[in-house]
Amino acid sequence: MPRWSPWHGCHKISPGCLNCYVYRSDLRYDRDSSIVAKTADFDLPVRRGRDGQYKLRADESIFTCGTSDFFLEDADEWRPEAWSFIRARRDLRFLIITKRIHRFYEKLPDDWGEGYENVAIGCTSENQNRADYRLPIFLEAPIKHRFLICEPLLEGVNLNSYLSSGKIELVVAGGESGAEARTCRYDWIVSIRDQCVENNVPFHFKQTGAHFEKGGRTYHIERQVQHSQAAKALLDYSPSGRGDAFR
Repeated sequence: MPRWSPWHGCHKISPGCLNCYVYRSDLRYDRDSSIVAKTADFDLPVRRGRDGQYKLRADESIFTCGTSDFFLEDADEWRPEAWSFIRARRDLRFLIITKRIHRFYEKLPDDWGEGYENVAIGCTSENQNRADYRLPIFLEAPIKHRFLICEPLLEGVNLNSYLSSGKIELVVAGGESGAEARTCRYDWIVSIRDQCVENNVPFHFKQTGAHFEKGGRTYHIERQVQHSQAAKALLDYSPSGRGDAFR
């Protein structure tokens, strides 16, 4: 999936941020992740090649702002222009993941209305506390396509009251990677999957994380196989006609 990071850098705001992969990556280059700056790819969605064609071709899903948070305070002055790029490329699908759904309305486009059809917003809920704070805000916001990210999953989470709303089109869950990763339990993943099945919501088990507990035993899993090991669990759930906005 193509990526577009209009700005880089962030500030940790909740338990899921503790071992942030952006901070880990920047540390290798002696870079301060708390310094937020526009990137060289800021205008990537509307950039054209020598042939006059857009560099990001039509019908792609674009993972957006993966090294920051789209609704970060530091980016308020840049966000209107970023929204204008998204509005100009109605032929692309922009997937935006945020821990700051409480700032959703800051610098929202005047023509947003009930949401852009080509934008899907993913709200993270790494534990019950963050789910109960963020998801009521998330479900009330005018958004066309919504998905949940339970990653890194830090405890068992009851999402039934939110999934039953019919407004959530996909749930993604997974463990935490990195040397300092906290343990993810198989039972937590299965519980979320079962809640998704009960509410007819697509579910994707993305990765096990570095430390994964199942059947009373903790497995230490190398980074390169965390996704493939999750796939082997055969927990994904794809009811017909749901989750099409993310394909």
